[in-house]
Amino acid sequence: MSEPLVIIGNGMAAARLCEELAQRALGRYAIAVIGAEPQLAYNRILLSSVLAGDVPASETLLKPAAWWRDRGVTLRYGAAATTVDIAARFVTLADGRMLSFAKLVFATGSRAIRLPVSGSDLGGVLTFRDMADVASISSAARRGTRVVVVGGGLLGIEAAYGLAKAGAKVTLVHLMDRLMERQLDARAALMLKRAVEAKGIEVMLNTVTTRFVGEECVEAVEFSDGRRVTADLAVVAVGIKPNAEIGAAAGLAVNRGIVVDDHLSTTTADIFAIGECAEHRGVCYGLVEPANEQARVLAERLSGRDVSYSGSVNATNLKVSGVHVFSAGDFLGAKGTQSIVLTDPGLGIYRKLVIDGGCVVGTVLYGDTTDALWYLELIRTGAAIDSVREDLVFGRAFAERRAA
Repeated sequence: MSEPLVIIGNGMAAARLCEELAQRALGRYAIAVIGAEPQLAYNRILLSSVLAGDVPASETLLKPAAWWRDRGVTLRYGAAATTVDIAARFVTLADGRMLSFAKLVFATGSRAIRLPVSGSDLGGVLTFRDMADVASISSAARRGTRVVVVGGGLLGIEAAYGLAKAGAKVTLVHLMDRLMERQLDARAALMLKRAVEAKGIEVMLNTVTTRFVGEECVEAVEFSDGRRVTADLAVVAVGIKPNAEIGAAAGLAVNRGIVVDDHLSTTTADIFAIGECAEHRGVCYGLVEPANEQARVLAERLSGRDVSYSGSVNATNLKVSGVHVFSAGDFLGAKGTQSIVLTDPGLGIYRKLVIDGGCVVGTVLYGDTTDALWYLELIRTGAAIDSVREDLVFGRAFAERRAA
């Protein structure tokens, strides 16, 4: 008889776990997936493309309904899990249904942080995190709509790009001195800023948002230096917070996220957490690939194999404002490291490799990310690069051909 396994969360991490389990232990578990959003799991990476009108929402689905059904997965979406009774081993849903479990996985993801400033509750002050947000922004934004996007990280830039492409007049405001400071060094960030501005987006750096101005709906956004920008719509994309409250209420250890060990296990046996809601060795990853790696490890363990998760190399591989960008590891370069740089402003290409002890420990690629996965593998494995060091920055094909 199949063992009941309940997964709370119907996002990318949950979908990947089900896929990995289907490959390794099909039929071993009676899987039920609980999702608060009223739809099948979708690819959040494509949200800006949906906002821009480049991709229809229907094409973002990770798996069709038949895929889940054919693998014996029961989907309970549109009704969030509200409580978990660890002692009795059941989950209660918002619609009153109760599901029993032998094993439980939290894959609850994260939610957008709202700015704690005056006017955040005004109409037209929205976040950009899920498909419902895209629908709200799309219905509020029209060609010529004046939009202020607060946040110059990945989500903020994607929102700004999507809105600008849809015809809105966009101002992008960021607290820090450069865009995507967690993923890019100063030179790559400057190149990205110029690319964003080339799309007709005004960029304001070193700017602290202090107030959303308006009576019932937002009319302007005000900053700490006294400046004010008129706005018909404000989109806030200043970060995410793990959805860990349900785990804490159930009695699990929670810091920023639900605490897990190298087996992805929480402080209670047979209860696990993966993805953005999980905190491993003090780190909550907000990227897709770590969630995929965690899903693979947990699937292996649930299949009876003794494997462990030792953490992930932070890596970002994306297309922002039509430009390919990649970064991984210590891309800034800690004290004692060396950097190899190749740049061609005319072609809009920038490559930086950070070397420490004869190994690649970090990289930033802008404009051409063809060799991103090769560099990432070198970082992950700590492979010696002595034989290809002189040619490394020119890419894998050139370096390996020269070394042959």
